[in-house]
Amino acid sequence: MEQTPAHEHHNPELLRLIPQASMHLVEIGCSSGALAREFKKINPRCNYLGVDVVSTYAELAKRHCDKVVALDIEAADEGFFSDNAIRDCWIFGDTIEHLRNPWSVLERIRDVIPQKGCVVACIPNAQHWSVQARLCTGDFRYEDSGLLDRTHLRWFTRQTMIEMFDESGFTIVEGIPRIFEEPMKETFLPVIREMAEAAGVDSDMAVNDALAVQYVIRAMPA
Repeated sequence: MEQTPAHEHHNPELLRLIPQASMHLVEIGCSSGALAREFKKINPRCNYLGVDVVSTYAELAKRHCDKVVALDIEAADEGFFSDNAIRDCWIFGDTIEHLRNPWSVLERIRDVIPQKGCVVACIPNAQHWSVQARLCTGDFRYEDSGLLDRTHLRWFTRQTMIEMFDESGFTIVEGIPRIFEEPMKETFLPVIREMAEAAGVDSDMAVNDALAVQYVIRAMPA
């Protein structure tokens, strides 16, 4: 399946959650290398490994990474993980949702990552108000990009993101919801509140969890 197009922009919230003192980083789904480019400005002494399943993206990333590997992380052998046991920061920028079994990948990282290392990830929010609105009207169609990107294989809410990391041996220590100006949300948020009340759950939490397009998180070994 064709992957999300490469671009030269970076995610500022993702960059913010990467510990600045990280010296051995690996980015799974490095695309053009834009995030490596920006982190190198903060810590030029670090060693940054880029990994991407698309070989042409891997070629682009060589401009900014110390080393790049064209690889499907889910097909990586044990040697790849043991060789990268020194990596103190594993980065997944809008990548986890493209994996067939992200739980397994996180568990394999947990087996080798230093105790003070971390995983930093940006994950789309399937509970976003626009997705809920589309489900209510039956208008759930895959698109070329965004929350309904046709290359997404997995779907997560804030709650199930926490569960995924917990089940994989990590604890989320920091998170940032990426919330943007979306005028139409004011039409649907009251309806989401009513649905939450009808379901007997916390309506304030339901509304808050419908605001973020993505969550950026940092998790450490439990």
